[in-house]
Amino acid sequence: MDRIDYEIVRLLRNNARLSNKELAEKVGLAPSSCLVRVRQLRQEGVLTGFVAEVNPAALGVGLQALISVKLKRHFKPDVEAFREHALALPEVVRFYHVAGPIDFLLHVWTRDSAHLRDFAMTAITAREEVSHIETELIFEQVSKHELPDFLQED
Repeated sequence: MDRIDYEIVRLLRNNARLSNKELAEKVGLAPSSCLVRVRQLRQEGVLTGFVAEVNPAALGVGLQALISVKLKRHFKPDVEAFREHALALPEVVRFYHVAGPIDFLLHVWTRDSAHLRDFAMTAITAREEVSHIETELIFEQVSKHELPDFLQED
């Protein structure tokens, strides 16, 4: 990747709705050359998709939480079973398999505290492989779209 590729990624992270023409102008390329670069970035797996950010409250989400999950044992079949289960839950919007004292971190959206309580009790702690959970409420969520300086080509 060169400076222009990093700039394309930066611009698309900030606004994935930029037209190819606008993107090409901003990075100083002909539209056809810019399109080739974007396609190449997708083929190489650098760009993996384009998503719309949404306001959870506008969708009826009244409460967001992070649920830390510790399994009874970090045994591959248990890890895979829990992973598959968690990814199928509609409340789970982000899923992290992590190292350290916990095994998983789930970012969940729920309607309210009763929904969160019921979700934790029926969807998480009822699982045979789960030994412990802790729930942290999210008061604010801010997404940064800038690439860290160390990733930007000189």
